Amino acid sequence: MNPQALTSHSILDLVFQAGPVVKMVMLALLLASIVSWAIIIEKWRRFRRVTKDAAEFEERFWSGGSVAKLYQTAAQEWPESPIVTVFVTGFREWKRWEGNGTRTSEVGDLFMNVRRAMTVALNREVDNLGRGLTFLATVGSTSPFIGLFGTVWGIMNSFLGLAGAKSTTLTMVAPGIAEALIATAMGLVAAIPAVIAYNKYAADLRRQHQKMENFGSEFLNILERQTSRRGSLT
Repeated sequence: MNPQALTSHSILDLVFQAGPVVKMVMLALLLASIVSWAIIIEKWRRFRRVTKDAAEFEERFWSGGSVAKLYQTAAQEWPESPIVTVFVTGFREWKRWEGNGTRTSEVGDLFMNVRRAMTVALNREVDNLGRGLTFLATVGSTSPFIGLFGTVWGIMNSFLGLAGAKSTTLTMVAPGIAEALIATAMGLVAAIPAVIAYNKYAADLRRQHQKMENFGSEFLNILERQTSRRGSLT
């Protein structure tokens, strides 16, 4: 510990005067925090857009207009909407079978394929929406412990450095302890926003998942009713 550290009260000075292990811990926590905030901002924009697009699409879908016309324009109007992807995928599968002249006896297979196609699309969209949440959960759960490791290591080194001293005072120990405690503080700074964001976006993801599942079931019922009225899809 150099003499300047004994009188320095600047947090930045304490950071730069910390040992190499504590510095690496602080750097890792800083990088984790930066990446977390990038994910948090991206997810905020993404979920806001997804919610807005879903509301607009469902309003159009349930307005009583032509589903076929909506199918032709939906992907262009809402290119990033998961619920639109589920709709387009299901309708495309239905149209493909319809174009092949499906007989009444094959209707059961038709709707099984439509349901399967929509389920695959739904799961893919949920995976895309949830990308990055695992990182937030990891940062939120591990950052306090990483910071604590840096603190324990720094305090241990601080006391080991006093082993050969003839006399010790609080002034001699305080800077080393302060440097080490900054690692714990940085761990909490990285963890708290990550935990809050993870909980919020995980709830948003569940709502979107449920909304897509409900829409998929309702849309499949509409196709089944339309098909039963026609007797066949030819």
